[in-house]
Amino acid sequence: MFRIRHMDQTDLGIFRKWLYTPHVAKWYHEPLDWISEVEKQDSEFCWIHHFIVEHEGKPIGFCQYYACEDSDESWEGYTAMGGSYSIDYMIGESDCLRRGFGKRIVDDLTDRIALHPDAKRIVVQPEPENKASCGLLLSCGFMLDKEKEIYVKPLP
Repeated sequence: MFRIRHMDQTDLGIFRKWLYTPHVAKWYHEPLDWISEVEKQDSEFCWIHHFIVEHEGKPIGFCQYYACEDSDESWEGYTAMGGSYSIDYMIGESDCLRRGFGKRIVDDLTDRIALHPDAKRIVVQPEPENKASCGLLLSCGFMLDKEKEIYVKPLP
């Protein structure tokens, strides 16, 4: 069974563990900033939708999405266009890597964002060296805007 559920404060321990796991820490820099965001998800960061990914009832990862206009990021002009959302995702448990969970996470987040009436596109900017994430996005229907180095998925 695969499920994505709202993240709450009781998930902070496992989230903290994942952020310091080598395969996650390589891409999730500044772990204390990520932890602070989750700790303040009901106040300062209430505009970010935080989730825990579970497989067979066990937490295996994290994901989130937000409207770009609510962040302080310009997304190389995509924020100014309006209707832009962004996502972040991770598989925290190393024994769950390369099992198709990443695709399921991105597909689920895409479906959730598509429910927002203003949603026109999803933009993501993984580090170019993160070949697994870049490949995942392409397999989920994202296109690379090579000029801006941002992956974009138009929504219907």
